[in-house]
Amino acid sequence: MSFILTTQCSDDIGLIAKITSLCHEHHLNIVRNNEFVDREGKRFFMRTELTGTPTEQFISQLQANLPDDALVKLHSPTKVKVVLLATKEAHCLGGVLLKQFENALNIEVQAVIANYPTLEPLANAFDIPFHCLSHEDLSRSEHDKKVGDLIESYNPDLVGLAKYMRILSPEFVARFEDKIINIHHSFLPAFIGAKPYHQAFERGVKIIGATAHFVNNELDEGPIIVQDVTQVTHADTADAMAKIGRDIEKTVFCKALQLASEHKLFINGNKTVVFK
Repeated sequence: MSFILTTQCSDDIGLIAKITSLCHEHHLNIVRNNEFVDREGKRFFMRTELTGTPTEQFISQLQANLPDDALVKLHSPTKVKVVLLATKEAHCLGGVLLKQFENALNIEVQAVIANYPTLEPLANAFDIPFHCLSHEDLSRSEHDKKVGDLIESYNPDLVGLAKYMRILSPEFVARFEDKIINIHHSFLPAFIGAKPYHQAFERGVKIIGATAHFVNNELDEGPIIVQDVTQVTHADTADAMAKIGRDIEKTVFCKALQLASEHKLFINGNKTVVFK
């Protein structure tokens, strides 16, 4: 069997040797290993691909040999469970569902939840349960609670915001802390509000792109996971920029979900460590 061991803790002398030695003692073969030390923050991060049969004793011994703040997780090769939230835009949702259909992502989309019924035919086409929870006549906290309760019924590993155009309440974010991945255009904070590509067109931008990030209580300022850009010219209209931007958003969103599903992401304060 193949497993992925993720470790993060305060930096110390001999951490790699302690981890690899225990793997050897428990007859676990290391197929690949990545490590990183944040020297300013004095934090250690490591991702280890293993073959063999890890035991509970292995994890307990590992925890006992590492600093007290160590967070050690052993991940099985099963697909990561994801619930997607959406509104009306289809490109990110469709991109994820197509890649799942092609077995190109290590995820299992359990359900799509939206505040409009617009994308139900898309979810149905891929045989994914679709739930429409309208926000009409509900406060933000009331709607977030309904959505959160439905998400929890699926017990997902991740929640993906596939162009979900709702500002999340602090209570919702806390409920799924470090599990929510969002996608937005990379103009922020330059062009906030409606029609960002039209605003960018008016300013004559030469680069457009997209950013995927974890969600925290600072709007669109959570730890960045993946970014990508492409060049545009004066000949590109606002609509052309929006079309190009949607393609980048779709690609970046799928890439972020894939990295998360392969356990290659570590949150490090307001930043991330991303192993390739």
